[in-house]
Amino acid sequence: MFAPLRFDGKVVLITGAGGGLGREYALAFAERGAFVVVNDLGGDIKGGGKSSTAADKVVAEIKAKGGTAVANYDSVENGEKLVQTALDTFGRIGIVPCHTSVRENLINRVHLRGSFLVTRAAWDHMKKQKFGRIIMTSSAAGIYGNFGQANYSTAKLGLLGFSNTLAIEGQKYNIYCNTIAPTAGSRLTQTVMAQDLLDFFKVEYVSPLVLWLCHEQCEENGSLFEVGGGWIAKLRWERTQGAILRHQNQSMSPEAVRDHWDKICNFQNATKPASVHEAMNQLLEVLSAVDIDTGLAGNPTSALSAVGQKLAEVEFSYSNMQTILYALGVGMSTKEPDHLKFLYEGDSEFSCLPTFGVIPSQSVLAHGGLSTIKGLNIDYTRLLHGEHYLELYKPLPTSGKLTSRGMIADVLDKGSGMVVLVDAHTYNGQELVCYNQFTLFLVGMGGFGKKTSDKAKVAPCCRQAPLCLFQAALYRLSGDFNPLHIDPSFAALGGYKTPILHGLCSFGFAARHVLKHYANNDVSKFKSIKVRFVKPVLPGQTLQTEMWKEGSRIHLQCRVGNTGDVVLTSAYVDLQDITDATRGLQSDLVFAEIGHRIKDFGPELVRKVNAVFQWEITQGGRTAAQWIWCQLISFLVDMCSPCCSAINLKSGTGSLQKGPYSGKPDVTFTLSDEDFMKVVQGKLDPQKAFFAGKLKAKGNIMLSQKLETILKDYAKF
Repeated sequence: MFAPLRFDGKVVLITGAGGGLGREYALAFAERGAFVVVNDLGGDIKGGGKSSTAADKVVAEIKAKGGTAVANYDSVENGEKLVQTALDTFGRIGIVPCHTSVRENLINRVHLRGSFLVTRAAWDHMKKQKFGRIIMTSSAAGIYGNFGQANYSTAKLGLLGFSNTLAIEGQKYNIYCNTIAPTAGSRLTQTVMAQDLLDFFKVEYVSPLVLWLCHEQCEENGSLFEVGGGWIAKLRWERTQGAILRHQNQSMSPEAVRDHWDKICNFQNATKPASVHEAMNQLLEVLSAVDIDTGLAGNPTSALSAVGQKLAEVEFSYSNMQTILYALGVGMSTKEPDHLKFLYEGDSEFSCLPTFGVIPSQSVLAHGGLSTIKGLNIDYTRLLHGEHYLELYKPLPTSGKLTSRGMIADVLDKGSGMVVLVDAHTYNGQELVCYNQFTLFLVGMGGFGKKTSDKAKVAPCCRQAPLCLFQAALYRLSGDFNPLHIDPSFAALGGYKTPILHGLCSFGFAARHVLKHYANNDVSKFKSIKVRFVKPVLPGQTLQTEMWKEGSRIHLQCRVGNTGDVVLTSAYVDLQDITDATRGLQSDLVFAEIGHRIKDFGPELVRKVNAVFQWEITQGGRTAAQWIWCQLISFLVDMCSPCCSAINLKSGTGSLQKGPYSGKPDVTFTLSDEDFMKVVQGKLDPQKAFFAGKLKAKGNIMLSQKLETILKDYAKF
């Protein structure tokens, strides 16, 4: 069971709390430990009069139930006085559900201006304490409009705009602001709603949403919800793809609007901009086609003639220095021992990361290769990398000369732009080693009609590592020298505040996470990867890879840990067959016996040995299984990583565990299941196994002599 939400020590200021929803909020917050300022002007249903009775009654109710509350009778137009009551009584202010009282419901200026003044008075206090939760109360009339309620609707929708701006400005201070549009019985509605409706839309059906949005665990921000009768729904804006009606050297007319009206109002493939920045970027992308004199305007079918055309064959020569540089560019580090095989050419298992395969294939696009294709008329300032697919047929050599051959596989019309599918096959001599498909989006070059393709590599539907500040500067040395990733002034032209990370750098980060957790960094197990690039990543942010396994396919998505934004989606990695290699391991029986012996020897053995040993067992050249912690989810990953058993003889009575040791083992041994059995049975001398490469050891190898105590009398194994 999850613990109930509590507000102990939190100070809540509730306006219009003398009755209806405000009263319900006050009682609910107080019941869960909050200190409540109950504000109400105390007017009658017609907006006249002023009385302290309403607020005092609610305060009395709260205190009768053991809660803590204080009354305030000021108008919300005196927001400073309301907040001062909280400060004088409780010393702070943290939560403000803005709910206007009956009298103020009748005054348009109080709805909007009153909420503004109360929030402004509390804002600086929330910033200083790095916590705040604000709720604006709009209405269905504000969202949809309603007959005879022009003033009311205007104010209520204005609150939504106010709330959205507060959400943006307050986020870095842990101040979140949301808007609700409740349907509930109140003093205003009791004369116009039948009793059965009043009973159905009870005020207590609204407060649970308000309490959740105000809790410190809730990270919802800048959202709009309708709520009533036990039902809650989230609303968002949506807009059509629209139509461009202005073209170069052409006038715009109302007749053009009429003739394109169906397209303007067609919500198929609608976009859902979540911010002004997103909305403007989408708009600018679309309108960029207006002043571009592309060949497509005069001859829309010319793009289709590009299909099947070949790009120039390109050779790519590289040394192990480039493969090491690439590994560093996608986050490999000497801090991790198992990364050394990708960073040190002298390592006995020195390997090239599979995703390095994107580097030689990029050469077919370099030096204006696409500009040689007739019919495309490409403007490189409007070229975006939308998706990428990589398939490996052989492990890539750590150095050598590769040849890549590119071809335009297809072109598609996406309305606001054109998608170009570029296939690139890369060879080592006559042997095909990898295949890449670039999905490129050309802004403002749509309008020729073809919508689908059977040539595209389709990614499945998804169910659902810190980056250094110089990550983009480092990655670009692998060959992608686009100034968007290094030059602030060039990035500004694209609408970015700072240079952004290469999409293929994020691509490399995600692939290596999968390779480590599901294949123990065995490059021979890597088969292919497909991703869709959704949003840019900034150097210095944290890239979080979430992944799950279905057979030999690893589904994944990446999000920025700092913001939660998904940046890679519809993604998967296919591995070579990774059937369970741990079934029938002879060593399991040995470790079971070792466990018994450790219990038998007890603390005496711990004092004598004082070390932690770890074994990594392989079978048939394949690694087996272990317990791992994968980002946010801890689960058993079969057939992916070394079968590790750790013997802890440093504390207590000692222990044997299957899975990686949470600390740092003093010594780690790696050998096959078969050779392990030969060693413990005395059939294989450990020193000979070591020099023959059958046994690998890391750490303080001299401590291995202390193992004799628990491994002696091997005939019993």
